Amino acid sequence: MTDDPKTVAAQIRMRLPSLTPLEGKVAADILARKDIAPDTPLREVAEKSAVSEAMVVKVAKKLGFAGFREFRHGLIAYYHSDTAGMHAEISAEDTSGEIVQKVFRTAMQALEETFAILDLEAFNRAADFLHAAKQRDFYGFGGSAQIARDVSHKFLRIGLRSSVFDDAHMMMMSASLLTPNDAVIAFSHSGESAILLDTVELARKNGARIIAVTNYHDSALARQADVVLCSTAENSALLGENATARIAQLNLLDALFVATAQRDRAAADANLARTMNAVTKKRRK
Repeated sequence: MTDDPKTVAAQIRMRLPSLTPLEGKVAADILARKDIAPDTPLREVAEKSAVSEAMVVKVAKKLGFAGFREFRHGLIAYYHSDTAGMHAEISAEDTSGEIVQKVFRTAMQALEETFAILDLEAFNRAADFLHAAKQRDFYGFGGSAQIARDVSHKFLRIGLRSSVFDDAHMMMMSASLLTPNDAVIAFSHSGESAILLDTVELARKNGARIIAVTNYHDSALARQADVVLCSTAENSALLGENATARIAQLNLLDALFVATAQRDRAAADANLARTMNAVTKKRRK
């Protein structure tokens, strides 16, 4: 586990899919507590979750900690960080000013935590794959497809062609035509979409490089990918975890676009000038 307190909650959330339902409940119970102190005993934590002390230790280890003491220390450090205080639940009594502040601060928290857990080695490999690819196919449903379209638009501006697919049959047709010279970005909040997993599996069989953008590093999608880029966000009853995480994903993909462009900045700048000139000519004076 990293020493950066901003990563603690994010690392826990990313590992939740690897836990059993009971283990997940214990992890959620502990993460929701704000009163854990350096002298909070293991016995008390276990009793509040109605499980054995051994279960709490097991959960701590599955979440990446050496044991309960390191888990407790990490949580305390996180709760005392500025990042932890950004999130606040929206209530029915909130004023417009309070709503705006809470929504913005929740988005800022997602950005801070996603930046803190970003694997720069994986990020650079993803940029290399996208720059070298002959064909770039982006797969995602719903809100994820909108992120895919946004980054595809940016790539077109610098002369890197890509295709976006949000239909199951079209995805499979696309994947069937990919080769080892191609790259895929698969977007999935949960990383468990059966249709997306089937598509990625076919793309892998054909040799394409797979970049997964997901919230969960231990998800089925992440296990199939060559590169995993994780976003993270604290769940909100009204906004939803995936809605907030998309803000982090948009910024993550913006950074990936810039890094890919930097692989050949001269060509990117030249193509950007051409595409901007083509659009500018269509504007009314």
